[in-house]
Amino acid sequence: MSALTVSQDPDQSWDDLVRFWEEMEWPEGSKVEIIEGIITVTPAPAPRHNVIAERIQRRLYSVIPDDWGIYQTLAIAVPSRLGMLIPDLVVAPLPECTEADTHVSAALAELVVEVTSKSNARHDRISKPAAYATAGIPLYLLVDRWAPDGPATTLYGEPKGDVYRPLATAKFGEPIKLPAPFDLVIDTSEFPVD
Repeated sequence: MSALTVSQDPDQSWDDLVRFWEEMEWPEGSKVEIIEGIITVTPAPAPRHNVIAERIQRRLYSVIPDDWGIYQTLAIAVPSRLGMLIPDLVVAPLPECTEADTHVSAALAELVVEVTSKSNARHDRISKPAAYATAGIPLYLLVDRWAPDGPATTLYGEPKGDVYRPLATAKFGEPIKLPAPFDLVIDTSEFPVD
């Protein structure tokens, strides 16, 4: 199943767009994001997608400080890019939240991880990294199961404006190292291949 987009009035303010995103009744189990000002609804990820995210999450828990968390469904806001994004994983200090909060600032994140699905690979390769870089998130890990040259994992860092610099790429089966504050090697041979 592919993504559904819901167009909004282009003159609508960020606050109105967020209010619509918060108040609308979305399909149960779907992932609803605002990407470049467009509300995008995608089905729940496939099991292999979740297995990859879980394996990365399990490794990250061994190296993060006690006052940080790893979140799978945390919405992070990048208003300057008209983005309300829900990465597959967000590593961030534990946010102070109230019950009414529906999202946090993307600037809190230390690392975001996206695992591509066939239907949304373009967003994970282009739109989302631009938003994450704009927010100043230090590291972005893209696990691209559908990369043109075969499945690969790419680590991006050193955000400047809306652009990251590629720091390392590993084909599935090769290790990839996350720098400080993680200092962690992820074994991509553990990732299921489609």
